[in-house]
Amino acid sequence: MRYSTRPQKRTWPKRLLILSIVLVVGLAAATAVVRRIYFQDLRAVTPGSQKTQLFTVQKGASADSIGKQLKDAGLIHSAWAFKLYVTGSAARDSLQAGTYSLSPSQSMAQIVSQLTHGKVATDLVTIIPGQRLDQVRTMLINYGFSKNQVEAALDPTTYKDNPALVDKPASASLEGYLYPDSYQKDATTLPSEIITESLAEMGKQLTPDIRAAFAQKGLSTYQGIVVASIIEQEVSKQSDRATAAQVFLKRLQNGIPLGSDVTAYYGAFIAGKGHTLQYDSPYNTRLHTGLPPGPIGSVSARSLQAVAHPSQTDYLYFVTGDDGVTHFSNTLDEHNAATAQYCHKLCSE
Repeated sequence: MRYSTRPQKRTWPKRLLILSIVLVVGLAAATAVVRRIYFQDLRAVTPGSQKTQLFTVQKGASADSIGKQLKDAGLIHSAWAFKLYVTGSAARDSLQAGTYSLSPSQSMAQIVSQLTHGKVATDLVTIIPGQRLDQVRTMLINYGFSKNQVEAALDPTTYKDNPALVDKPASASLEGYLYPDSYQKDATTLPSEIITESLAEMGKQLTPDIRAAFAQKGLSTYQGIVVASIIEQEVSKQSDRATAAQVFLKRLQNGIPLGSDVTAYYGAFIAGKGHTLQYDSPYNTRLHTGLPPGPIGSVSARSLQAVAHPSQTDYLYFVTGDDGVTHFSNTLDEHNAATAQYCHKLCSE
């Protein structure tokens, strides 16, 4: 029997090379498929369609939620492609709240251009959640109504018998009572008609259940609206609003300042002091205990519900991070740690 003394050929480098080539080719093919799908998804859903529909972007809505809404409405092929497109075209942070007239015949680029340039439907007047009364005044004037018409329309004495205002203090303005929604406008519409519609919608939201729930917490309906207006601007994520309401209500019960930045900013703005937390106004709940004198903007049904039915938690603090996520804490040390970790840009403003 003869044995060979020559070493056998080592074949693994060749196999590794073949495997590497297969992987590279597979990756290239997968990339090509994904690119093809992506560019197909940028096309109009229904080219040539004459159909249009109203689409509302809520204040503070993320690119993810807007993309999902557009997909669900049949206006785009893919929420994933929308997110990738607005990120790649640096349009993610330029999407504007408002109500738009969109069509499935529009491409992704056309829809995003409309959303980033604020080209809202001109036959609608839209009050956005969290919008201040002075902003509503300016918006109405920009729609072509005269200044005198707008001032008269925003005078609460015009609506003395309106059910929505039954709990409003006599000296209070309509701040907080104009329900955020879109209202039809034509050549004959008066601004007072739009305000009347908005108040009627607010009246529908102030249900007996909401009013009773406010009362059980020791709040008048007006005070409940005040708290809701703070939550509207402090917290964008719906799932966090009830917990934020719990924090504010607990601080009220314990005589602890609410510590809300948005109330401080509001007080400084209406006093003509600009965007500052340091101005000592009755609205600065970082400096004063209790509620501010009145609401700080329009409120949605979600915020009213949050105050009426807060979470059964026991937090005392929260901070909204730069990514829009709200972080809740039980102690000041935990709160300071969360602020240091998650809130850099927003908390330095």
